[in-house]
Amino acid sequence: MEGSPIPVLTVPTAPYEDQRPTGGGGLRRPTGLFEGQRNYLPNFIQSVLSSIDLRDRQGCTMVVGSDGRYFSRTATEIVVQMAAANGIGRLIIGQNGILSTPAVSCIIRKIKAAGGIILTASHFPGGPGGEFGVKFNVANGGPAPDVVSDKIYQISKTIEEYAICPDLRLDLSRLGRQEFDLENKFKPFRVEIVDPVDIYLNLLRTIFDFSAIKSLLTGPGQLKIRVDAMHGVMGPYVRKVLCDELGAPANSAINCVPLEDFGGQHPDPNLTYATTLLEAMKGGEYGFGAAFDADGDRYMILGQNGFFVSPSDSLAIIAANLSCIPYFRQMGVRGFGRSMPTSTALDRVAKSMKVPVYETPAGWRFFSNLMDSGRCSLCGEESFGTGSDHLREKDGLWAVLVWLSILAARKQSVEEIVRDHWAKFGRHYYCRFDYEALDPKTTYYIMRDLEALVTDKSFIGQQFAVGSHVYSVSKTDSFEYVDPVDGTVTKKQGLRIIFSDASRLIFRLSSSSGVRATLRLYAESYERDPSGHDQEPQAVLSPLIAIALKISQIHERTGRRGPTVIT
Repeated sequence: MEGSPIPVLTVPTAPYEDQRPTGGGGLRRPTGLFEGQRNYLPNFIQSVLSSIDLRDRQGCTMVVGSDGRYFSRTATEIVVQMAAANGIGRLIIGQNGILSTPAVSCIIRKIKAAGGIILTASHFPGGPGGEFGVKFNVANGGPAPDVVSDKIYQISKTIEEYAICPDLRLDLSRLGRQEFDLENKFKPFRVEIVDPVDIYLNLLRTIFDFSAIKSLLTGPGQLKIRVDAMHGVMGPYVRKVLCDELGAPANSAINCVPLEDFGGQHPDPNLTYATTLLEAMKGGEYGFGAAFDADGDRYMILGQNGFFVSPSDSLAIIAANLSCIPYFRQMGVRGFGRSMPTSTALDRVAKSMKVPVYETPAGWRFFSNLMDSGRCSLCGEESFGTGSDHLREKDGLWAVLVWLSILAARKQSVEEIVRDHWAKFGRHYYCRFDYEALDPKTTYYIMRDLEALVTDKSFIGQQFAVGSHVYSVSKTDSFEYVDPVDGTVTKKQGLRIIFSDASRLIFRLSSSSGVRATLRLYAESYERDPSGHDQEPQAVLSPLIAIALKISQIHERTGRRGPTVIT
């Protein structure tokens, strides 16, 4: 803190109409919009900061992190300058601006911060031609609930000015405290640059039996693993936790240097994009493989020879094996949560354990109330996200450590564990089909017409014959969620068709997109007989898909011949 006090400026601005957070307090748009449109980022940051009541904001502590993508450093500097000007007393920031989304949630909860700002576009590409995003997490460490997102949006529509300290300069590489003397401030503004991994790692040590995992990875019959950070934020976490702490060889971890454009790749941990890991696993050398998305909250699990564990199966298998984790042996299991589109595989485990399942809309923010009220211990989504009440975010590395704990306890391979699970509970064949970059008006009319069709009373009992398969409709609805904690009602969260054999079709518009729309189609079919557990999911589900395409006319009305992405 040297020289004259840093001036606090008020800058006139004009609102943008497209800054509605798309769920969980997040705004994701093409990077060029943030970088090139005058005041686009400051407008949204000011709207976020102004959404915090003034008396709670003055002198409070907030956490700031990013997944390291292009424009993150510039954006971090703007966030710091605006936080200082808006009366925030202290910021905790990861070294070089790096903090995974789970780590931000962890730090918020650990130090009882007022909230956090995460600069990430999740699993979407980076670089000048990629995506950028700003996400706001509230004081419980979780994504902003809808009431906060709505408040942010209302402020953004009428914003006339923002506050900033443009002369404030911060060294993001230097660990420790930096203090700044501001005009009209009684106390100095403080920034603490922290190791991005340490606080989060300390939490993990209280959850898992690290000695058991280390024995698995280093013993005489050690499990060889391959973990792909996909050049996102997880590189430092993988190296420090799995390699340095748990003893996995250094060459177990690949693509661990965070890059602004993620090496030109799509940092999405699925079979479509994590091809480097998939090919390595197919060779048979490794018994366990995992990949993470850009900000570290999503993950994928592979077994030897590339055996794929679907996200819904992973969630159900974790639930069935929670006794392998010291945290759950101590805390107990109070309930499970899953998003409505996620496979019902979890429900069968819950029934056997005699614990409730909460079916929520898509979006992690809906789990926060359940966990805060003590109703939910484990939750997950079909989009490669799983977590527990240790945080209020989905947590990719936590899920990988759960899997390693299960492998250590059961002394079986990934494939053996999955097949044992199917033999006990049955197999849920499941696929999601994404129709991306659609015209929003077209998707609106498709969903409107489809809702009128499937919610008509005459649709119940209808039969659809596809080849040798006959499906009879037993229930339909437009999914509506009533929060059991506060009674909040969330409507129009997707259209469900449930058949008499428990098969399901779901149609849903994604809220995570920007200007264009994404229409998602989910199909699920249950097979109890173990002799039917070795089929290809798309082959099993093709009759259901044929029904979905017939009644929705997606291809005819969008001009598409097929989905953009299949997971």
